[in-house]
Order: sequence, then C-alpha cells, then structure tokens
Amino acid sequence: MEAMTREPRTRPLAGPSAAKTAPLASAASIGYLDGVAATEPARAYKAGLLAALGLLPGHRVLDVGCGPATDLPALADAVGTQGEVVGVDRDPAMVAAARERCAGSPNIRVLEGDAERLPLDPASVDRARADRVLMHVADPAAALAELHRVVRPGGLLTLAEPDWDTLAVDHPDLAIARAFTGYVAARANRNPAVGRRLPRLAAAAGFALRAVRNEAVVLTDFVAAETILGIRRVTQRAVAAGAFDQRAAESWLEYLTTCEVFFATVSFITVVAEA
Repeated sequence: MEAMTREPRTRPLAGPSAAKTAPLASAASIGYLDGVAATEPARAYKAGLLAALGLLPGHRVLDVGCGPATDLPALADAVGTQGEVVGVDRDPAMVAAARERCAGSPNIRVLEGDAERLPLDPASVDRARADRVLMHVADPAAALAELHRVVRPGGLLTLAEPDWDTLAVDHPDLAIARAFTGYVAARANRNPAVGRRLPRLAAAAGFALRAVRNEAVVLTDFVAAETILGIRRVTQRAVAAGAFDQRAAESWLEYLTTCEVFFATVSFITVVAEA
C-alpha cells in the first residue's frame, strides 16, 4: 500500500520488496513497513494468506521481497526447526535489517537478490509468497516465471497486490479527489494496476489458480489512512508533480484531517496458486 504499498524505492503501498527499484532502505521506510504491518487490514490479510499456504513442519518457504523480516518469524514458527524460511530482498539495507532481526532464528536465511533472478535452484521450495512486491518490479511476468521455476510441482504460492486504479477517497470536491487518486494510479508505483492482472499473470507463468479474492481495504479514520496510504506525503508529491496546486492540497488535507466521517477504499487482490 503507499496504501498497502511500500515506501517507494523509487518507491511509493505497501509497501508493501525484492526488485524494489531505488535507493537503499532508510529507518523511515523500515518504520513505514512495520507500521503498515501492524494495522488491522494488514494483519487480517496476512493471517489469511499464511493459513492458505498450508505450511507444515519441515517445509522450505520463500518470501520474495521480505523487507526487514516483517513476516519471516511467523513463517519460521509454522515450518518449525526442521524447516527453513528463505527471505530475498534486493535492497542491501533491508537484507541487513532482516538478518539482524532474525539472528536468533537458525531456520531463517536472508539473501540479497532480485525477484526476476532468484538466487535459488529449480523446484527448491515447497511454498512461496510475494506480498506487495510485483507493483514495484520492472517485469511482473518475469518475476512470476521465476517463482514458478523455484516452487516444486504441487507447491503453493500466495500473492497480494493493490489495484491503485480503484483507490477512492471521499471529499466534497470530486475534482481534487480525482486528481489525488489519478496521481496515485499513474505515478505512485511502476505497476499500479497489477492487482487485477495477478490471476492472468500467475496462470500464464504456469500456476493453477486455487483462489482469487478482492480483500478490499476500507478505512474510516484518517489516522489509519495516513499510516497505510501516506496521504500527507503523497499529497506533497502530487503537488510537486503538478497534479494540483498547493492551495488545493491544503484544502484537501484540511477536510480529510477534520471531517467527521472519513472514508477511503482500494481493491486489494489476493491469489493462492499451485505450481
């Protein structure tokens, strides 16, 4: 998200990765990822996808775009001491943070690598996940082909991505709201509409679809929306990009931060697939 995206790398939602595209992780971007993961919408979809993986003791599971190890401990608990969790991230600073956080977990290994060129052998993992990663990569189809290469036949994959073209924020001035959401859809990520493409891309890579869901994110208070969507930050980027002027931005933020009833929503697509 920057609404369930990650902080851009050139980054925006979140959010939230291997093949993230730009400078090294900062304490702020790590804090952003941690903050999003702690929200109720994130906890809910992550728990559902963890259950869908059907992890068993002894499984080897891959987390592509593991960031600062946000989800690695839960995966490690599920596979037990006889299993192994492999986290992969392109950003050396994310890798360093993940390794530091997981130093006491011998069944977690964190590697530096790209989603489109995974540093793993063919058919070498039982399960894999990519959570808010494909919106950042140069070629989502290539990343899914790599995932199909490394997941053993019969193994499971879970995917989760927002569809930023569906972002809607309630505001009395529809033109300003459309300018904001249009900026997010057009500029916030490399692949802003990848959520709707997940089923087609996964099938084209050779996966059999088991479940496809729209876990739409609904936000009814500004604090949660700011945590997940980074509204203030994205608004200033939109001004800098010429999506609207500073006066409109101030009016936009004044209403959103003081209104009695806040509402925002975006489609969030999850896929469970079998290799």
